[in-house]
Amino acid sequence: MIFDLHGFGPALLAGTLMTIQLALASLALGLVLGLLGALAKTSPLKPLQWLGGTYSTLVRGVPELLWVLLIYFGTVGLMRSLADLLGMESLELSAFAAGTIALGLCFGAYATEVFRGAILAIPKGHREAGLALGLSAPRIFWRLILPQMWRIALPGLGNLFMILMKDTALVSVIGLEELMRRSQIAVTASKEPFTFYMVAALIYLGLTVVAMIGLHFLERRASRGFVRSAA
Repeated sequence: MIFDLHGFGPALLAGTLMTIQLALASLALGLVLGLLGALAKTSPLKPLQWLGGTYSTLVRGVPELLWVLLIYFGTVGLMRSLADLLGMESLELSAFAAGTIALGLCFGAYATEVFRGAILAIPKGHREAGLALGLSAPRIFWRLILPQMWRIALPGLGNLFMILMKDTALVSVIGLEELMRRSQIAVTASKEPFTFYMVAALIYLGLTVVAMIGLHFLERRASRGFVRSAA
């Protein structure tokens, strides 16, 4: 099947690249937030447990689209106040930054539960072995806990990333010219919605397939030591 893109091919390519950038930036932020949230929820300190649980529950209880709108429009007054404080004429949060923060927050909330489950799946004897060897708590985490946690959490994180890739389309509502926004512009100009929305669907499908292949190799790499020890 060949689609006549009416000269919008480069625009769709630029939108695809923007979608990839947004997804990767949100992934990086979400992984950090998810790891911090999981460590807070598994901490013996009650205030940290409450903080991690509140973040996870609050963010997951609100639709992603609302977070995009709240963060983008809710920071207008804050940015104006900050600009006045710094003596600047204007200061605003870009659509890309707002989308990254919103999607990163949402990804991190779900990743918190994935990381938490992975941490709880690691036998306590591994920590005790690290203490017996005289390792400090940070070294136990980085050398013993984190590699195992990553292997266990990777399938769940991969599924979340595929959802995140498709959720980037939500940022089109605040004007970011990613793939969905570019497709809408092309539809308005060409009056051919089926053509451009079908092309966008195929591009999203292609990105998902590439993400699945990358996840497969990451899982194989993360499981190499575990497979050898099991043999």
